[in-house]
Amino acid sequence: MTRWPRSVYSVGDEPDPRFSLANERTFLAWLRTSLALMAGGVGFAALGPDDHVLKLVVAVALLVTGIVCSVSALQHWIACERALRTGQPLPSPWMAAVLGVGLAITGVLAVVLVLR
Repeated sequence: MTRWPRSVYSVGDEPDPRFSLANERTFLAWLRTSLALMAGGVGFAALGPDDHVLKLVVAVALLVTGIVCSVSALQHWIACERALRTGQPLPSPWMAAVLGVGLAITGVLAVVLVLR
């Protein structure tokens, strides 16, 4: 049986299925987060205060953060699955720190916009 992506499944040994399934659940959780961020960006653009540059900045920041989160989730899933298959340490979840800081900054901008 050929499995995709080959870069993941062509190396190492098959890990315990529980670990692969946990990795998949984490990947899906990050995708839900990215979908929520993008929906928030669209919602902010549609419902935020009219005629304000800061509204556009917040909406675009949420959309871009959602896109980055989605792409990063796939990269992290691949890296974790390869690590599980080759017996290497799992990679650090750098995406969580970037997401936390990015959302904090976006939240401050949103508060400033709402209070204006």
